[in-house]
Amino acid sequence: MDLADLLSGSPEEAAPQLLGTFLVSDVGGRTVKARVTEVEAYKGSDDPASHAFRGRTGRTGSMFERPGTLYVYRSYGIHWCANVAAGPEGVGWGILFRAGEIVEGVAVARGRRSREGDLANGPGKLTQALGVEHSHDGTYLLDGLGIIRLEPGPPPELIMATPRVGISQAADRPWRFVEVTHGGSGGRPPDLSATRPARTSDTPRLRSSR
Repeated sequence: MDLADLLSGSPEEAAPQLLGTFLVSDVGGRTVKARVTEVEAYKGSDDPASHAFRGRTGRTGSMFERPGTLYVYRSYGIHWCANVAAGPEGVGWGILFRAGEIVEGVAVARGRRSREGDLANGPGKLTQALGVEHSHDGTYLLDGLGIIRLEPGPPPELIMATPRVGISQAADRPWRFVEVTHGGSGGRPPDLSATRPARTSDTPRLRSSR
């Protein structure tokens, strides 16, 4: 399936299919590639936990752009977090990249993170490893031309669907999706409390185009 077609649908259906795709960054002329291992879906005006729940603002504008647009925001005034817009343009749906596994450019990621492990097993760690910051907000990820790109990859064998974390509203929706076999770079396993298994045979697959 084409990534643009995938992201044109609802975020809770597209999100688990992003597991196994690759976020690629050429920031600073240095390539870092992360295999996506954890995501969360957010659904605009239908989701009180979404930044877009109350409509478009200067901060959230990228969420309302065409699907495949990068939305970058600061979390707790400390970390940058990266999302990709989903659904029809103008609805404010999106998917948060929560964790990844660095598969290329490990030395660059270690330098940015100033550590050997735990390189991308959290949303702020992932963006730091990739060099993503607010200046990249609004980047289109799917044309293969941008400094930051989203590319197809093989899906995981087993996915766990859990309630989203770190939110106080609509926290019971099982819209966090984790690849059980990886769970993020650095070796720390994901928090799988309150999980339910969902094999990729039960959720639509996104297969590699290679």
